[in-house]
Amino acid sequence: MGASSAAVNEAGSTGGPQASAHIPGDSQWPLWEVFLQAPGGAPHEHAGSVHAVDAESALQNARDLYARRGEAVSIWVVPSSVITASTPEDMGPFFDPGNDKPYRHPQFYKVPRGVRV
Repeated sequence: MGASSAAVNEAGSTGGPQASAHIPGDSQWPLWEVFLQAPGGAPHEHAGSVHAVDAESALQNARDLYARRGEAVSIWVVPSSVITASTPEDMGPFFDPGNDKPYRHPQFYKVPRGVRV
């Protein structure tokens, strides 16, 4: 089973994303986050995490663990080490720029006839 697309890294080799280098003294394989897409075109949703040595193994582990009953039509695996997230301390400065644009709030739009709210 292969990944759906290959990327070319700076060294020129092809392959999917790889987890960061193994930490000396750490006995576990790198952690990968798993996202599943349910049938019917729903968006991918976080399903959990798996440990694996590379992307191919992570994809197979994710399939065996989270999609064994046919609940998914697509699986993404992402090395946890490459995920960047905001922190609760960033709440004010990070999200404030959106608050000064009231036109983005739904009360400024009229719902067309026939659309259920």
